[in-house]
Amino acid sequence: MRIEDVYIWDINAKWLGITPYQLMENAGAGVAKAIEERFGKGLKVAVFSGTGNNGGDGFVSARHLSFENEVTVFLVGDEAKIRSEEARHNWEILKKLDFVKIKILKDSAYIRELDLSGFDVIVDALLGAGTRGEPREPIRSAIEKINEYAEKARIVSIDLPSGYPSGIRVKANFAVTFQWDKEEFNGFERIITKIGYPEELYRLVGPGDAKFALRKKGKHKGQNGKLLIIGGSRDYFGAPYLASKAASYIVDLVYLAMPEYSAGRMGDPDIILRPVEGENFTPRHLNGLLELASKANAVVIGPGMGLNGKTKAFVLEFVKHCEKPMVIDADGLKAVAEDSGVLKGKAFVLTPHAGEFKALFGMKPEGSLQEKAKLVMTKAGEIGGVILLKGPYDIVSDGKTWKYNKTGNRGMTTGGTGDVLAGLVGALLALGNGPLRSASVGAFLNGLAGDFVKEELGENFTALEVAKKVPRALKWVGEF
Repeated sequence: MRIEDVYIWDINAKWLGITPYQLMENAGAGVAKAIEERFGKGLKVAVFSGTGNNGGDGFVSARHLSFENEVTVFLVGDEAKIRSEEARHNWEILKKLDFVKIKILKDSAYIRELDLSGFDVIVDALLGAGTRGEPREPIRSAIEKINEYAEKARIVSIDLPSGYPSGIRVKANFAVTFQWDKEEFNGFERIITKIGYPEELYRLVGPGDAKFALRKKGKHKGQNGKLLIIGGSRDYFGAPYLASKAASYIVDLVYLAMPEYSAGRMGDPDIILRPVEGENFTPRHLNGLLELASKANAVVIGPGMGLNGKTKAFVLEFVKHCEKPMVIDADGLKAVAEDSGVLKGKAFVLTPHAGEFKALFGMKPEGSLQEKAKLVMTKAGEIGGVILLKGPYDIVSDGKTWKYNKTGNRGMTTGGTGDVLAGLVGALLALGNGPLRSASVGAFLNGLAGDFVKEELGENFTALEVAKKVPRALKWVGEF
């Protein structure tokens, strides 16, 4: 697991109703327990806390340690700058305790004068994993002061040694890190303590995943994703439009390639039309669309394309030669089912419902969530890409792990919501996300938009209404 996963899990835990207060309490209690198990009780303990949430964990650990140890808390910085509600809550508790000493060190001059020679244990709760570069004052002086006693006292860091991975870091005997080890951590001993995350957070897609997937990368037009959608036919034009409309709220530019017969019915200024000659896609359109794809960051292919034999041949040739990440949806899935070998070496997301899954793999997903997930993961591993199985709970796998999404409602059985989903997944690919994250977050946003429609209209609505609620879903994620 990575440091980024910590932030995602914290946000998703909050979504499930597990408060930051609970997590901070469990973290601080875990630190205190680790110290007493390693060094015993009756200790003189100095806790150096910063003003962030790492410092908040320090406040909690100080309170727990104070029951059977003599504790002094050194706040490095201004108490007015304690950032989060949960950290401030625990600071206010400490201030009411008569048997915990508190010293506020607002600048480096106070820190340099400190004598820590009487302490058995020094707890480092200055900086967390989110800091970058070398520590600045007064934290830097606090780190240097702690390190003066590296051979005299036992030093325990919360989560990681403050300053890591820079050269200015606390020389800890060990760090107490939370729930799991992080792949970025090395070069220091870690003790892992659980803080109350449920197993669901390994699998469940939530607003934390979406926050990270939706990060913008540039300030100029085109720098935040260009998506090509290839779809439509003589008989269908609504499906590719729904995909394009949903995507247009996320990426800077959406190009919609459609047969000119259907393109004539379109008129949306947010979508750049690229009509192709004729009523359906055929192999003669291949080179032009591959050239157009080369200018995009990702491609969605399949919505409303129909089952014309020449169209299927076009899809297979396009997928075989396209070098961009792809979402293969709807009629595109039916074409690929006839020759899945064209997917070899590609980055792609397949978006089948149960019936399309059976057509692709010869097996219908049945049983419990875990049983379906096991099958999806097996088939994703065999085909070498990501599968998003649509259903009451969407299941996503890349063959190595699996995720599930439970946003959405029965009203989303209406036609076209799968096209909205394909557009969202494609847009997330175009932003630079990997196929697994794109598929997972696309499913989450699609269901969330549908849930917002249900709030207003009940369970009778259209897919276009879902697409138009994508901005509200994005705003909700940004504010969560």
